[in-house]
Amino acid sequence: MQGKVIIITGGSSGIGKALARTFGGQGATIIITGRKEAALQQSVEELKADGITVSYFQADVSLEEDNRKMADHALRQFGKIDILINNAGISMRALFEEVDLEVIKKVMDINFYGALYATKYCLPSIIENKGSVIGISSIAGYRGLPGRVGYSASKFALQGFLEALRTEMFKKGVHVLTACPGFTASNIRKGSLTKDGTAQGESPRNEGNMMSAEECARHIYRATVKRKKNLVLTGQGKLTVFLNKWFPGWMDKKVYEVMAKEEDSPFK
Repeated sequence: MQGKVIIITGGSSGIGKALARTFGGQGATIIITGRKEAALQQSVEELKADGITVSYFQADVSLEEDNRKMADHALRQFGKIDILINNAGISMRALFEEVDLEVIKKVMDINFYGALYATKYCLPSIIENKGSVIGISSIAGYRGLPGRVGYSASKFALQGFLEALRTEMFKKGVHVLTACPGFTASNIRKGSLTKDGTAQGESPRNEGNMMSAEECARHIYRATVKRKKNLVLTGQGKLTVFLNKWFPGWMDKKVYEVMAKEEDSPFK
């Protein structure tokens, strides 16, 4: 990673911040983005204290123009972009029959269109440098999760985009990685949207037994170095993908049962 310039969207917390620390710790120059300047400033201070070469660019990933400005900023400051990590994301938790459709639109704007916009404006430099486009997807991109229809739809869309892009880049030397963490301890569930668009607040799951954001970042780093195409994390995640492929009907029942056990589940 020495000399590489890496943009990480949604890099002020959770997996994004862990990725900044992991990639930056190997000598890369990091640019993190996000909507909240105070959180970005605090993260930059913490990362710099760990010896990371890092700066931030305030941007709303769901806005196309912000993504164009982000790429232009990186090129002006550093002259190139080697790796884009599309990490910014938001979740939701509500039954489809009850959810305000604006909630699903917001999730799609951030999780899918945000990655689309960022990749569009960073791709020319990435092609020139034969770099990497990385998308942080989810097991929910392989198996639709009840109560999280918007989130699952956004991750299915992201994975289709990345697979098509990977094929288009086949002879251009660009590496495209679809990384699918299982349940990971991060703040995504606290900011998860309810049926009316308000933040959920507390996570409905026990996060103590989940993979840490730092461990997740280390796996993604290794997959990037090896230029792997796909990464599915956690034993539960791998088993879910396998069983859903071969036993989809049975998995409908099992997934329903597991998700219904969450605290304050919208369905029983």
